[in-house]
Amino acid sequence: MKLPEPQSSSFSTLISDIQKGLIKIPQFQRDFVWDLTKSANLMDSIIKGYPIGTFIFWKTKERLRSIRNIGGIELPDPIPGDFVYFVLDGQQRLTSLFASLKGITVKRENGVGDDYSKMYVDLEADEDSQLVVLDIENRKDKSYIKLKDLLYGGLSLLASYPVEYHSRIDEYRKRIESYLFSIISLNEATLDVATEVFTRINVGGKPLTLFEIMVAKTYDSERNFDLSEKFQELIERLRPLNYETISDATVLQCISIFIKKDCTRKEILKLSKTEFIDTWDKGVDAIEATIEYFRNYYRIPVSQLLPYNALIVPFAYFFYHNIDKPTGVKQKYLQDYFWRCALSGRFSSSVETKLGQDIRRIDSILREELPKYDWTIDITEEGIINHGWFSAGRSYIKAILCVYAYHQPKSFNDGSLVNISNYWLKQANSKNYHHFFPKAYLLKTNTDMFYINHIANITIVDDFLNKREIGAKSPAVYMRKFIKQNDDIDSTMKSHLINDLESFGVFDNDYERFFEKRIKAIHKELKKRIIFQDSDDKVDISLPSNEDAIE
Repeated sequence: MKLPEPQSSSFSTLISDIQKGLIKIPQFQRDFVWDLTKSANLMDSIIKGYPIGTFIFWKTKERLRSIRNIGGIELPDPIPGDFVYFVLDGQQRLTSLFASLKGITVKRENGVGDDYSKMYVDLEADEDSQLVVLDIENRKDKSYIKLKDLLYGGLSLLASYPVEYHSRIDEYRKRIESYLFSIISLNEATLDVATEVFTRINVGGKPLTLFEIMVAKTYDSERNFDLSEKFQELIERLRPLNYETISDATVLQCISIFIKKDCTRKEILKLSKTEFIDTWDKGVDAIEATIEYFRNYYRIPVSQLLPYNALIVPFAYFFYHNIDKPTGVKQKYLQDYFWRCALSGRFSSSVETKLGQDIRRIDSILREELPKYDWTIDITEEGIINHGWFSAGRSYIKAILCVYAYHQPKSFNDGSLVNISNYWLKQANSKNYHHFFPKAYLLKTNTDMFYINHIANITIVDDFLNKREIGAKSPAVYMRKFIKQNDDIDSTMKSHLINDLESFGVFDNDYERFFEKRIKAIHKELKKRIIFQDSDDKVDISLPSNEDAIE
């Protein structure tokens, strides 16, 4: 990269470059927010010869997504292969300058426009007063002139002004035309360097996301590729499947993993536009196949239940290379991998590094080889008790909630399927989560809060039952009511891993027995999902029998 180069540019050169489309605002820049008053003050400073700060441009042959031209008006695209100057710092000033001097109307996102032709130079003001004004009410005719007319008005227009103002009009026009704008040009730097400079300049603002940078980098008008639009299209297709909460970062990681088997920020930024676009459609198919698999085989109905969004990445990699639904050992090995990640906190830190490591494990599964793991999990009954504090954001808890969801929990009162919603599962007091032995009831029995707020005491129910039918009643009370309403109560309770109300101590309000039985039920379900290896020192070594296999 060449060193940044200080430059200066005259008014005519700067305006000409903007009109030619050589100066663009990249997509990652924020909206134009200056109002007419701030813009008028800027123009006042220029006429007075005051410094207005330095513009920082990035000179490059890269073609980024520009969300708008200067001032929001239609301007030509630069000639292919020529350099373009992307504004890294000074967008507000540059847009104000162009809009003011050309007298255009700048449209805001709310649809309201600011008319910059209504900016005037006060011909009677002295040098110490405000020269550029917006309010001309109560001023006498011909004592002010539009800024646009000052620069571009013909001789006949200027001659119509009183002779005593001619020298001022001429002087102010010359000042603007001769004003030298300070520019630092970042010449032929990489996108990574350019966005780092932008981020450092805008330390007080919202930092750029990797996705925003990649939207700019991968934009291609000829191929009709706009990553921002493509991502939104994907999300809209996932919305009916209740997987619309997956992040743009996860999608970027997927595409990078497909191409490079790596998804660090550095590697993502190095992806070429061509290979990114070439990979997109097949990559999206792999992501959608993953979600279909999670929903249908693991029966995870909504994305909010996923222990980690990152789990989409290795599975999408699998489907990128294996279009058909996995069967046989591939199916078993993938299941083993999923639950090992979910129950171990695998992606609680260093996500990108671990994803890169795990792709080698997925490659082993693609070859029908059982991967080796360098981390252990704890699915013993004691481990489930120790790790079971209920917090809806913890991966260990989410894994067990996925087990609950797998059995498609039914409503206590009528046996209908519980409606599980992404927007009810974001926090522990969600409408879908119910303490089978209600908190208020157990607190009266002096039960320790750790055991009250434990995953073994959680069931997934409808909001209606949770708030109106159950409340703080004891299980013996509210379950007797549901037994009368639901002719198939046994099947309903088994869908909640409560296999028998009597033996689980429900009618005796025996929480200790209920807790013990539910822990055993959870343990049995987790054993079905893990393939024991010699390195596992915390997995119950009693392997699941055939009847324990997931149907």
